[in-house]
Amino acid sequence: MMAIKRMFNYIPTLRYSSDSYLKSGDRLKQTRIFSSQDLVEFSKLSFDANPLHLDPEFARNAGFKDRVVPGMLPGAVYASQTLHFRSPVYVEEEITGEVEATSIRESKKKYIAKFTTRCFNNTGVLVLDGEAMAVLPTLCPTKA
Repeated sequence: MMAIKRMFNYIPTLRYSSDSYLKSGDRLKQTRIFSSQDLVEFSKLSFDANPLHLDPEFARNAGFKDRVVPGMLPGAVYASQTLHFRSPVYVEEEITGEVEATSIRESKKKYIAKFTTRCFNNTGVLVLDGEAMAVLPTLCPTKA
């Protein structure tokens, strides 16, 4: 459990409406650098021992410049999500994830929010995009 908290313990940068309620068009961003230890911990949790993620020589021989971060690490956990992996993410590469609310509706004292999702590397290259749906207990984002 500690590994999960450490792997996903990063502080988001929020940009949302001045009245502090999530609305369509609001964006939430966070930046993360995935370490070698993150890949090892994820491998233990997921039983994913793919050498592309763990062995630098294997990854180079497969045509990558370094080990490739597993596709689900730059993503996020939602009720549902579609992902399109556009470019590989490498170990120690800074990644900025961004979600933008595209629609929000109330349902049984909760909110169903649809988002576009995007991740960029430190040179601005789109590495992942898609759509996500989340069930939110409130429309008030928590400030870090």
